[in-house]
Amino acid sequence: MTTDVGVRDVVAIQRRTIATLMVAQVVGAVGITIGIATASLLARDLSGSEELAGLSQTFQVLGAAVWAFLLARLMSRRGRRAGLVTGYVLGASGAVLAVVAGVVGSMPLLLVGAVLLGATTAANSGARYAATDLAPIASRARALSTVVWATTIGAVAGPNLTGPPAAVARRLGIPELTGPFAIGSVGMLAAALVVAGFLRPDPLLVSREVAGASRGVPAGTSWGRAWRAVGDRPVLAYAVAGLASAHAAMVAVMVMTPLHMEHGGAELRVIGIVISVHVLGMFGFAPVVGWLADRRGRPPVLGAAAVLLLVSLVLCSASPEGSSWQIFAGLFLLGLGWSFATVAASTLIADHAPLDARTDVQGASDLVMGVTAAFAGGLAGVVVGVWGYATLSVTALGLVLVVALTAVGAARSAPARLAE
Repeated sequence: MTTDVGVRDVVAIQRRTIATLMVAQVVGAVGITIGIATASLLARDLSGSEELAGLSQTFQVLGAAVWAFLLARLMSRRGRRAGLVTGYVLGASGAVLAVVAGVVGSMPLLLVGAVLLGATTAANSGARYAATDLAPIASRARALSTVVWATTIGAVAGPNLTGPPAAVARRLGIPELTGPFAIGSVGMLAAALVVAGFLRPDPLLVSREVAGASRGVPAGTSWGRAWRAVGDRPVLAYAVAGLASAHAAMVAVMVMTPLHMEHGGAELRVIGIVISVHVLGMFGFAPVVGWLADRRGRPPVLGAAAVLLLVSLVLCSASPEGSSWQIFAGLFLLGLGWSFATVAASTLIADHAPLDARTDVQGASDLVMGVTAAFAGGLAGVVVGVWGYATLSVTALGLVLVVALTAVGAARSAPARLAE
């Protein structure tokens, strides 16, 4: 690559980047979401305990947190392409392990597979930041949200594909609940091939070149660079806190919803539809959210996320076991509130993280987000097992309060000049 990248070149590279990331998100989302509706059920069967049913999702979220940070370090050294491909390949390996765990009846092996599956979640999350590397400030939220939106096709289809893989699993003589993971591994490998073949040139490396920055590894440790950036720019702390709180509230309620519905006799097909509606809320309206964030500002959209999450949790707390309009509406708004928070907070991070610490701050934010959500998801199983789903929904309102407070803090602390 030349050392003089023109404006037209940057525009062309950005278009190619967005197109590549969108395709990868579609197939990668099928791979990672197809097992959502069955993961907690498989964990329950292998562990023999409903209180432990949420552990598979918890370990996956925790794995995503750790992998987000490790993949960000890799991206800092070698660019976005290397980090994304590694994440998808590791996730595919985790899906295969989940199948093996179901065959041999091993809960520990399932948890190892869940941790590896988290690498694909981390890669999908990292893709949203890759979309902003070359995006103009005025349209940065829309670039990010476009890639988030692309997840809709695969993510909505994924949970609804639990039926056919289950039939295939029966024919192969493996447990029915492992079928979705087998199909998911194929989707993740396909995403890795798309990124490896078409994410060229690398948008992060090009952004450094355009800025005249060194393409070598920045000085200091990854965590140290992220910590210094947050200390210098308090708005980043508010963005990370809002992102983590919204994600934790969403994960805690979402992972326990299949069990809540099954207790009331809901069929697996209906549970899959509810999860699809939830995922539609998460990703389907992202371009609108991005437009609002660019037009009205990131903090107001983060504040709107708190309102949506509040309404969703009230509806979930009032939902009876089984299938109900409250659970459909509540899960949809839970996803939509997550979308508002994720687009707004992630764009704040892309706006204000300095170039020499960009991937470090982004990786650290996803690490904090994942650890918080993993903790919330782990507690969710205990809360539901002892006090019930309604109590879980009410308890999650505390996290929504944090989202609202971070919106106020971000509005007051955001500097006038954004990070280039």
